[in-house]
Amino acid sequence: MNRFTQSEDYRRDELIRMIEHSVENMTLAELEALYYDMITKSYINDSE
Repeated sequence: MNRFTQSEDYRRDELIRMIEHSVENMTLAELEALYYDMITKSYINDSE
């Protein structure tokens, strides 16, 4: 069971790195569109 959790953690970290790399290369317009999309899907709480 611990091995399964480690595998999930590794995959999660890998996905975060890939997403971070992609976000770093986005234009301001693309970032704003992504931000709006994430707010409308409640992935981001804008009241923070």
